[in-house]
Amino acid sequence: MHPLLLHLLLLSLLFPSSLSKSTIEPCGAPPSTPTDPCPSLLSYTLYTDLKVAELAALFQTDPSALLAANSFDPSLPNAPNRILPAGLPVRVPTTCSCSDGIRKSVSTRYVTRPSDTLSSIAETVYGGLTSADQIKDANAISGALDVGQTLVIPLHCTCFNSTDNSLPAIYLSYVVKDGETLQSITAQYATTLTDIMNVNSMGSPLVSPGDIISIPLPACSSMFPRFASDYGLVVANGTYAITAGRCVQCSCGPGNLNLFCTPASLGASCSNMQCTGGTLMLGNYTAQATSAGCSVTSCNYGGFVNGTIITALSTSIQPQCPGQHLFPPLLSIPTSAMHQSYLPPSPAPLPQAGGTLNMPGSSIPGSIAGGPSGGPTGSAHALANQFNHVFYLTLLWSGVLFL
Repeated sequence: MHPLLLHLLLLSLLFPSSLSKSTIEPCGAPPSTPTDPCPSLLSYTLYTDLKVAELAALFQTDPSALLAANSFDPSLPNAPNRILPAGLPVRVPTTCSCSDGIRKSVSTRYVTRPSDTLSSIAETVYGGLTSADQIKDANAISGALDVGQTLVIPLHCTCFNSTDNSLPAIYLSYVVKDGETLQSITAQYATTLTDIMNVNSMGSPLVSPGDIISIPLPACSSMFPRFASDYGLVVANGTYAITAGRCVQCSCGPGNLNLFCTPASLGASCSNMQCTGGTLMLGNYTAQATSAGCSVTSCNYGGFVNGTIITALSTSIQPQCPGQHLFPPLLSIPTSAMHQSYLPPSPAPLPQAGGTLNMPGSSIPGSIAGGPSGGPTGSAHALANQFNHVFYLTLLWSGVLFL
């Protein structure tokens, strides 16, 4: 039998047609696909009120990373203990690995409680991002659950080389809800019916509650060396990522899809972030008009290696001098499930002003820098209100298997 047909047969046994359909990405098998893990996102709706730290523990992720992935300000006082309301939709960052020939997140562990069943864990606690059968198979369960039993929770995710038609992307696993249609989902994410159908290789625009579709979000990619602990970092447009032991905060957009990293001021002990060979700190840059254009010198983040923050000083000639860097708006941690935390569409380049600028938070004359926590200078919440707390997504991809 042809290797591809054999692989499809195995997938059909793992995910029978009687179950909800899911977008499955084969890996590590003919046709050969990469096996490196990638960052991905899970679309999740809180089933009960949870502290930020409790939600993070449910998915084994860092509370600051969870907040940053939703553009919620991780530097707010006592942020991990803020209570998120039931019904709030959030994006949960996870690592998508190659396991048993398909992509899935297998880093999550769950300790059972007296009232738990496999179905309640899958459908209620984890919002349909897994199934009772998948939990049963992952843990070789043959009988009833024991209270206090630790379970491996395999969660749906996809990588697709972290690209969308050769452009950087991070993939969001989305569970179709009651009453939703493919048309309503495309409207929610500011895309087209054709796009979503191509993304998930759908033969018809029909979806059912519980189906899981993969949505590529425009993103900023990194170029860190393979030996860096944050190799392969990808940040969705309009959001942030926390890295380097909570010492560095990288953002994407809204002006362009170039990764921009600054000190995060969240780590207890951070290594030196000054660029060698100059006086600029990480995230600072100078701009000086010349007869040839604008000479821009910047201190860039190069990855986290053996506990050390790597910085690199670079100089380039640009047609125009850049203006003040625009950060994605940081939002207050919501207290209402009515909050809408959608991402903006792919940005177009913003007009750039000439000359040099001084920004608050920078000790370097003629330099441009972010605020103390790497977020927008001035009132982040006022800037958030300007955007009305409502963002949109742009999605483009094709060639995903939909069973």
